[in-house]
Amino acid sequence: MPFPAGDPRHFQEGAASRREALRRGLGFGSLALAGLLGGPARAATDPRNPLAPRPPHFPARAKRVIFLFMHGGPSQVDTFDYKPLLERDHGKPLPFPKPRVQFAETGNLLKSPWEFRQHGESGAWVSSLFPGVASVVDDLCFIKSVHGTNEAHGGALLALHTGSDTFVRPSMGSWILYGLGTENQDLPGFITICPTLGHGGVNNWSSAFLPGVYQGTPIGNASIPAKQATIEHLQDPRHDPGAQRRQLDFIQTLNRRQRGRTGPDPALEARIESLELAFRMQSEAPDFMRVDDETPATRRLYGLDEPKTENFGRQCLMARRFVERGVRFVQCTHSYKWDQHSDLKRLHASNAAEVDRPIAGLIRDLKVRGLLEDTLVLWAGEFGRTPTAQGEDGRDHNPHGFTVWMAGGGVRPGFSYGATDDYGYYAVRDKCHIHDLHATLLALLGLDHERLTYRYAGRDFRLTDVHGRVIREIFA
Repeated sequence: MPFPAGDPRHFQEGAASRREALRRGLGFGSLALAGLLGGPARAATDPRNPLAPRPPHFPARAKRVIFLFMHGGPSQVDTFDYKPLLERDHGKPLPFPKPRVQFAETGNLLKSPWEFRQHGESGAWVSSLFPGVASVVDDLCFIKSVHGTNEAHGGALLALHTGSDTFVRPSMGSWILYGLGTENQDLPGFITICPTLGHGGVNNWSSAFLPGVYQGTPIGNASIPAKQATIEHLQDPRHDPGAQRRQLDFIQTLNRRQRGRTGPDPALEARIESLELAFRMQSEAPDFMRVDDETPATRRLYGLDEPKTENFGRQCLMARRFVERGVRFVQCTHSYKWDQHSDLKRLHASNAAEVDRPIAGLIRDLKVRGLLEDTLVLWAGEFGRTPTAQGEDGRDHNPHGFTVWMAGGGVRPGFSYGATDDYGYYAVRDKCHIHDLHATLLALLGLDHERLTYRYAGRDFRLTDVHGRVIREIFA
């Protein structure tokens, strides 16, 4: 008897039935070819397809995610967490103890170099660093009490992306793809644009012990401009699709023989599925990565007309095009620029100028196209920064209290949840751990973080491990 949708065994049964079909001789190539001949609808509903769309555990508010990752750790007290006492007490010692474990020594309180003002009907405080974001502030939902446990970039990045700062675990994009599948079988369901190769690197978009089909697909990396970012070897200029299909079918025949000798091999299946996806992507991927067919007005909206904003603007515009075509999870990374241990005023200003206009353009564009309602936009760094000074003009890492925001996807617009202390050092009211953030993200997508599990090495794993509280107060 089939397990009910949402039961973790439901997902495992789908994979098992697919393996049985393969065991009986229906190879990967036949499955892929059947999908091609029958069209996207047939491929999407094939129960043997591990990427077929699956129903959520309960009605979802969001269908897809765009994650805007600010690598390095933006300062909450210089962006969205206004602290009048920090300005008043500039230069004085922090009036309560600093954390027992610190990344480095810091001195006295350092006021923000930027002016804060209230914006929109919500009256949200935003610094002059983000005039574009301030113009769409009534669409945003701030969580100002996020906290983690790791002061170092590598551990903090892994915690934010995978839920663990000490072990290799599946990324949140992989968990989401595993739980919900994807709506476009000719594109990857999880894409990361220009990701960082440091501070955990590929582990931040890895599927770890989940089947390899749920791993993120990188487009470029942080060392190259987004304009040059592409999926390597997407086209084969030497052979037409028919010849490629015959080659791939021959490889599948060899793999079926290998599987017949050794039994099911998840790594082998993942490699073959990636080849099948690559074959299908040839027809659609070149188009979705090309933004030149967008109108001049749209390109200006994202800042593609200015050298300062062109790079991140292109990432944001690509993200919109991806989710528009059914990609489940897209990450844009502004890397690695927000780590201002010194020269805070100049470098935070430069960083914000690169992303402010594109982010505001993305929110406006999604809203106009009717996509914001069921697309969840998440803006976050791996941690915040101290309200105390490092050197003359810098701030140290601070995982004890920082701000993230969401937009669309069923969150309360123009709302602020939680708070840090009077100086912005510690989360003190309605605290939100990284595990809570993940649990909330999954809940917005209709997934129960306690039920979305995968058995590995003798135990059931989940994104939130044994933690996590859904912050329902931010739900619309």
